[in-house]
Amino acid sequence: MRSLSFLSMEYLFLLMSILSQCLKFGSGTAAVVHAGNGDGVQPLSKIAIHKAVYALHENASVKAHPLVLGTKGGDSDWVTVEIEFPKPSEDDWIAVFSPANFRLKEFINGSSSICQPSDDMEQFPHICSAPIKYKYANDSDADYKKTGKSSLKFQLINQREDFSFALFSGGLSDPKLVAVSNVISFANPKAPLYPRLSQGKSWNEMTVTWTSGYNVIEAVPFVEWGMKEESQTRSPAGTLTFHQNDMCAPPARTVGWRDPGFIHTSFLKDLWPSSVYTYKLGHKLVDGSYVWSKSYSFKSSPYPGQDSLQRVVIFGDMGKAERDGSNEYSNYQPGSLNTTDQLIKDLKNIDIVFHIGDITYANGYISQWDQFTSQVERIASTVPYMIASGNHERDAPNSGSFYDGNDSGGECGVIAETMFYVPAENRAKFWYSTDYGMFHFCIADSEHDWREGSEQYKFIEKCLASADRRKQPWLIFVAHRVLGYSSSYWKDASFGEPMGRESLQGLWQKYKVDIAFFGHIHNYERTCPVYQGQCMHVGKSHYSGTVNGTIHVVVGGGGSHLSAFGPTQTSWSLYKDSDFGFVKLTAYNHSSLLFEYKKSSDGNVYDSFTISRDYRDVLACVHDGCEPTTLGS
Repeated sequence: MRSLSFLSMEYLFLLMSILSQCLKFGSGTAAVVHAGNGDGVQPLSKIAIHKAVYALHENASVKAHPLVLGTKGGDSDWVTVEIEFPKPSEDDWIAVFSPANFRLKEFINGSSSICQPSDDMEQFPHICSAPIKYKYANDSDADYKKTGKSSLKFQLINQREDFSFALFSGGLSDPKLVAVSNVISFANPKAPLYPRLSQGKSWNEMTVTWTSGYNVIEAVPFVEWGMKEESQTRSPAGTLTFHQNDMCAPPARTVGWRDPGFIHTSFLKDLWPSSVYTYKLGHKLVDGSYVWSKSYSFKSSPYPGQDSLQRVVIFGDMGKAERDGSNEYSNYQPGSLNTTDQLIKDLKNIDIVFHIGDITYANGYISQWDQFTSQVERIASTVPYMIASGNHERDAPNSGSFYDGNDSGGECGVIAETMFYVPAENRAKFWYSTDYGMFHFCIADSEHDWREGSEQYKFIEKCLASADRRKQPWLIFVAHRVLGYSSSYWKDASFGEPMGRESLQGLWQKYKVDIAFFGHIHNYERTCPVYQGQCMHVGKSHYSGTVNGTIHVVVGGGGSHLSAFGPTQTSWSLYKDSDFGFVKLTAYNHSSLLFEYKKSSDGNVYDSFTISRDYRDVLACVHDGCEPTTLGS
């Protein structure tokens, strides 16, 4: 039994007897992604892990090395996996499992919360957890089918648990467990990792959120921070987590479940404006010793209204991808890494980032949230990484979402609300406002009711009305779904979400919103300054004076499958591009704003315009003082 050489025969007997109790999850493992136009299917959902059968082959082996990862302090490392199998086929595949025991720990410890007994068992092992990633055995060796030998490279990140590799035959739809590798692990699996910055509830507050394996019973979390090259102070952190029964539906509640560890958030207050701070994450253990992260730095927010160079990046629908080529990433989130890498390349010229919904596309496979926070760490640890709620974070049946689908794969907003901090009054209601220098942002939650009279509608009006346009001339509205205009909505003749413009365009017009940004549709489109379906200002590249309309921008090409445009040539659409990209706003002063659309492939500008104007041009309408309405539809 070389393929299970790390297991004793006694343990193997225990494995077989325990696995026989696992639940056969059935169709709950095959959640299909359907929001947006042409999304792919979450790669892990293609694996019918509930159908896996026990077919260990005595002459098959899987060996992984090195045994210990991160020995030089890193939070990611490369692993080589050597395969030998005398009966190879084209659809053999290697799965990475974490924890290494395929979720048996809970049973060995006397718990059956993850995989409960069922009367309809047919065969072993009824594995109770999906792998965290996979590759086909012939991925790097076209001769595998002839030789039965292959060597694969995987990049693993620290995810608080050990890892093992399993060889399956029978493809993804009829998996047969052939061999299991030795166990490998990180040197410090519980280390504090993947810091995410966010604006706090006041302009001079920065929040730091991170993930670790330490419960508050084991260690006290905190951040050590201060101005660069000055004395440091320590701020305590709160600790949150979530559990399997907090999930709303499969697969998050079944095979997609993975323990998220502990999420810590610290509030760094009374910051000096536009100043550089350094920080590192710490945990004080019960024995008095300390565990530290590496050091990071950020620049604090300008004073509201401060006249300085301020640069904002906005995009939606990015998702994650694997740099080792696993999980068929190029077919699922083909532009994700390009967008990430372009932002990292230009990071010294970025002050704040808005990722406006559809964050990871984990869709209930919770291990993917660690993968995403690792992917964006260099960005999110340096500048505030503000998120909005999208359908792939929130929507689940009977969960209170405005839409009743299961685009979140049963996550129902719980994971996004915990993994990322936003300065909302109630993080379960994912709408909030935030200021950055000369910008005032109103972030809506398109997965909750926004219609006139709703709680969110009242928030949106209050947020727009609170903008002091003398100090913060640039007023930005953000939502995930298109509550404004998109040429990709032509099939239902609405050009946006039903009831979207009908409920909100009066507010955009009254408070003279400069630009409204949306994701959800996976392309780029910019409108003229528009109101009630009609362009209210001529020109494409420069706007000045009183504009009398809001420019609507779809910027959903962050990385997921691209969406096509409809055949209708809309009069209000000025620029369309079905490609991956993001928007960068540069405010030079109170009267000059530069808008740029950049492609993720090369970072070059493909669409741009400027706005110049005086304060009096954006004074909100008083009673009966708005511009006359049009007959546009």
